[in-house]
Amino acid sequence: MTERHVLVTGGAGYIGSHACKALRAAGYLPVTFDNLATGWRDAVKFGPFEEGDLADRTRLDAVFARWRPVAVMHFAAISLVGDAMRDPGSYWRVNVLGALNLIEAALAAECRDFVFSSTCATYGDQDGVVLDEDTPQAPLNAYGKSKMAIEQMLGDFGASHGLNAVIFRYFNVAGADPDGEVGEFHRPETHLIPLMLDAIDGKRPALTVFGTDYPTRDGTCLRDYVHVTDLVDAHVAGLKWLEAGRGSRVFCLGTGRGFTVREVIEQSRAVTNREVPVIWGDRRDGDAVALVSGSERARRDLGWQPGRSDMATMIADAWRWHQSGNYNR
Repeated sequence: MTERHVLVTGGAGYIGSHACKALRAAGYLPVTFDNLATGWRDAVKFGPFEEGDLADRTRLDAVFARWRPVAVMHFAAISLVGDAMRDPGSYWRVNVLGALNLIEAALAAECRDFVFSSTCATYGDQDGVVLDEDTPQAPLNAYGKSKMAIEQMLGDFGASHGLNAVIFRYFNVAGADPDGEVGEFHRPETHLIPLMLDAIDGKRPALTVFGTDYPTRDGTCLRDYVHVTDLVDAHVAGLKWLEAGRGSRVFCLGTGRGFTVREVIEQSRAVTNREVPVIWGDRRDGDAVALVSGSERARRDLGWQPGRSDMATMIADAWRWHQSGNYNR
């Protein structure tokens, strides 16, 4: 049987590297396409690596011609809320134009199955309701707007060129590979749990919490968290959905339960048995009050059952990775 190649953009990053491991375990050969702006070469462990930028159509065409992938799994993007407020143009250039290049290169190579990593940030601030696939989208910043634009592009190319797309909307991803082969590492780091673990471990002076006056149960922002291994399992299931000819579909991924920043801090104290040094700061522009993502459609249609997405397990897996030699670069 011929090996099935899947082009994974952003495969040297946090979620993309975990997706490559899951794809390999499912019998695919993941081909990582990454410019290493935020990804890491040593995270590419489960298939070949092609360095390149989504802005470079010639390079994309060469990679598609070499590997003839059966599908694309698209993670590559810039995603910092603060930067999106200060420099929205970069989000339209990198995320939207990059995705357009990728879609057109895929279609030129007759690759019509596309799994897209979107975000619950496309919903904006919905007053704490559980977000599902039918919730109106009203993004607050250029990051969410750029992702929504890509979703719309995928729909347009589906109608005109037969592109089939599974779109996943999720918010906070946490945890690390339980086997310790890959994990979360960004430079600069912006995600709550690794920042918190850095503060616990003395790698930074303190964790800064942005805003304590939100209308939540303790004044801090509330978010839904999903374990990275559960998340990428859904992406593989989405790929199989497309291979079965079931057509384009949008899925939200989450637990349906939100945690406030204070609650995540308390959970980390319990898991690590260490105190978290905290600086209480002001709100950031563009941050929603509460985002909780339901996933009934994914459970029903994909058979998705998140097995590691309780907060204690996510922090424990992240802490184990954080303490490993792989993390300490």
